[in-house]
Amino acid sequence: MQAPNDPRPGRLHETVALITGASRGIGEAIAHAYAREGATVCLAATNRSKLDAVQASLGLAADKTMVIELDVTDRTACFAAIDAVQTRFGRLDTLVNNAGVYQSKTFIEYEPQDFQRLLDVNLFGVIHLTQAALPGMQTRGRGRIVNIASTAGKWGSRNQSAYNVSKHAVVGLTRCVAMETAASGVTVNAICPGFIQTDMVETLKAGYAAIGGPEHGEAVVKAALARVPMGRVLAPSEVAELAVYLGSKESAGMTGQSLLLDGGMLMC
Repeated sequence: MQAPNDPRPGRLHETVALITGASRGIGEAIAHAYAREGATVCLAATNRSKLDAVQASLGLAADKTMVIELDVTDRTACFAAIDAVQTRFGRLDTLVNNAGVYQSKTFIEYEPQDFQRLLDVNLFGVIHLTQAALPGMQTRGRGRIVNIASTAGKWGSRNQSAYNVSKHAVVGLTRCVAMETAASGVTVNAICPGFIQTDMVETLKAGYAAIGGPEHGEAVVKAALARVPMGRVLAPSEVAELAVYLGSKESAGMTGQSLLLDGGMLMC
């Protein structure tokens, strides 16, 4: 990360990025990191007022940012969002697929619509936006797709099978799309965060509390952290720094990877 008064152009200078789920948590942190590194930052999420607040906090000139109110489950809206970015800025260099939802239940308790909802947001949102963005990137011979997956996309875990299924799918999709686009100059990679200090951690705690009581929610989080060699919850800014690398020219030789950022929880 550059020092605030560093006169050198940032690592993402003259790039245009679209970040979904940008109104909070990891998405907001990525937006700030991309802005600091010189990118034109396009923010997308469902909550317009929160997006406007994030946009104001970036401190970017009006011609270096835009806000798009977007439900990633709406395929037509996803294609329109990509078109809006390309129309305004002439291109889209980097797509960060960060929008996601979480739900915790035992497998028996999950209804089919629970699986469908998580797949619609966590997987199909990635599919819609990536299919919309790729043609322009391939035509220009350069592009970066950064998918925010999860450690849940790398292993099994109790009481979140629908979430794990959706994130396993994102990891698999990342590999397949990377293979198809590698020769065109487009890279496709995923970040698999572990425990990150966002409201999703609180949602996880609440979900387990609903299954076994408040003490169960706390116990699950404590037990999970016991599996983390670093012994701490990571910050959204740490994910953002890896997202900067994957959006920059330094990562030009990397594609199809799903990088764990989990304090050492999964060493595989």
